[in-house]
Amino acid sequence: MTSVLLTADAVRDAAAVHGNAVLVEDGVIAAVGRAEDLRRPGLAERHLGGVIVPGLRDAHFHPVGHAASLQGISLGGAAELAEVAAVLAEESARRPAGAGLLALRLDDEALAEGRLPDRHFLDRAGGGRPVLVIRHCGHIAVASTAALEVAGIGLDTEDPPGGSLDRDDDGRPSGVLRETAVSLVASAVQPLVPALTPEDLVGAVASLAGVGLTGLGAIVSVGQGLWGGGDSELDLLREAAPDLVLPLRVLVIAETPGELEAAAGRLGRAGPMVSFLGLKLFADGSLGGHTAALRRPYADRPDTTGLLRLEAGWAREMVGGAASLGGAVAVHAIGDAALAAVLDGFEEALDAGMEPQRLRVEHASVAPPEEVRRLAALGVTACIQPSFLPSDGPWLEARLGTERLSHTYNFATLAAAGVPLAGGSDCPVEPPHPLWGMARARDRAGFLPHEGLTGAQALDLFTRGAARAIGEEASLAPGAPATLTVLDGDPVTAKPAALERMGVLGVFVAGRELPRPPVGSAWRG
Repeated sequence: MTSVLLTADAVRDAAAVHGNAVLVEDGVIAAVGRAEDLRRPGLAERHLGGVIVPGLRDAHFHPVGHAASLQGISLGGAAELAEVAAVLAEESARRPAGAGLLALRLDDEALAEGRLPDRHFLDRAGGGRPVLVIRHCGHIAVASTAALEVAGIGLDTEDPPGGSLDRDDDGRPSGVLRETAVSLVASAVQPLVPALTPEDLVGAVASLAGVGLTGLGAIVSVGQGLWGGGDSELDLLREAAPDLVLPLRVLVIAETPGELEAAAGRLGRAGPMVSFLGLKLFADGSLGGHTAALRRPYADRPDTTGLLRLEAGWAREMVGGAASLGGAVAVHAIGDAALAAVLDGFEEALDAGMEPQRLRVEHASVAPPEEVRRLAALGVTACIQPSFLPSDGPWLEARLGTERLSHTYNFATLAAAGVPLAGGSDCPVEPPHPLWGMARARDRAGFLPHEGLTGAQALDLFTRGAARAIGEEASLAPGAPATLTVLDGDPVTAKPAALERMGVLGVFVAGRELPRPPVGSAWRG
């Protein structure tokens, strides 16, 4: 038996401080308490300093997108369209003839111009190449003329189900793609850009120990997805699986129960660091792209209520398929109309025998009182992303109007109602830093500050809450895996600004300490 006593300034979870030492035996917590009470002759001891907490998790994470942001072209931080053009022109000059450009993380709301580019802009910036720029939400993209041509999109192309093509005054596609229309061009451009390698994915996941993460709810497509070159995100993950250092519990984006079943079988043979968690579906899009499904029109776009993407019978077919595999179901729902539709389907699933702890609503961004009550009564989890607030807060009132603002990102209201909450980043939509997420859960970047969580609630969000949502345990109880994060301060008592800057002193997964490489320049604050 391998035993070690890990000592620190304190050991705590969201509930309390439990001493200053953790006794680990064969990768499992044997005891927690005062060091002087746990010491014994011959027992190895290691002083870590700082504060030991249960391992931080991220319940909503796109690992291939994270890798693509580190390895590919990132437009995160661009402040004006001239910067976007400069990055694309520089990348174009480096690429051989015929190669395409795929750029991620454009935030049009952060640009001085406050708008998306069009195909003509990308034609000039990219030198006539096939160029696809994906908005940071992942639900909107802009394609150059050459990219549209490669995808076979022209004047007579109809909008795909669950998506749309913006058009010029003459009816031609402007290059702006919404929801399912993005994949039409992404699938054509991706073969023209360098494919991500298993080594890229392994390195990207390993870097997450540097921000204190010990496990992920990993969202992976059975197909190409949006983020990088290659044939299948699932294939890439399976190739990388033997060398991953963090456990990934995988939610699969699949179109049919048969696809989901095949993916579950393949993940079951991928090795100890990868396991099947369940199904990921989309009910709507994003507020930033005016595609989140609302009950009433957008305040700044009264011509639309967004896009509701769920097909008739989805709960019976897809949720039932996941249930038959013992899997969970996570459904993206940002707008209030989407949230209501998802809860209708979840009620059907619960009546059919699904356990509420296996049902998740991703985001629940616009949650009016009646839907908050339904969430609480059904006992399903709301997986929230506090790091959306700095990006979305400045324009939310213009998008939604004053009335709906009061029940947007209403974390404290959800918690007070008894809704089980889990924390995630939705990386690469936002940076993968759980401490940043905890800080924004508390100070909310100034947006409706009365809806902020307490320090204890914020820690619980990214420990117990996130772990529960991905089928793991984030506990200091004897018998729990010794999966721990060591911070250089107390995350409960530190002010949000200090929490955001807090360092990571150590990360342990089942008693094994991980190296902490830098997370990558794409995510520097």
